[in-house]
Amino acid sequence: MTPRVGDTVPELTRTITLTDMVAYAGATWDWHQMHYDPAFLARKGLPAAVVDGQVFGALLVEQLQDWLGPQCFVRKLHFTFKALVFAGETIRCEGTVTEADDTQVVVTQRIVVVDADGQETRVAVAKAGATVLLGRADGPGAA
Repeated sequence: MTPRVGDTVPELTRTITLTDMVAYAGATWDWHQMHYDPAFLARKGLPAAVVDGQVFGALLVEQLQDWLGPQCFVRKLHFTFKALVFAGETIRCEGTVTEADDTQVVVTQRIVVVDADGQETRVAVAKAGATVLLGRADGPGAA
């Protein structure tokens, strides 16, 4: 499969639970109280634990790798936060191909929070995107 300009990247939808967030904190050693501590959250007036921002980068990459397969290599990734996301909310990663050739694909992406019906309620991450190298079995990170 060779992606073409205008192609839609298959969506990735995920509900991020408090358990997911604690596991992520353990993996990254990011133990800021806003990601898990109910007393801290209450003092700050937050309705629930705040999803760690770097989770969004991981999800944007996962979306691309699910689509393009294990031989792709995400060379560049950028994203800008627009709104907080809280434990228990569902997000959807969306993307569109803006440049493509036989060796790489450039995509624009965003992440939106959706309700139980899948309707967008707010944009969490926008001005996001990536440059992905294709067929890189011999590229960076190859065994």
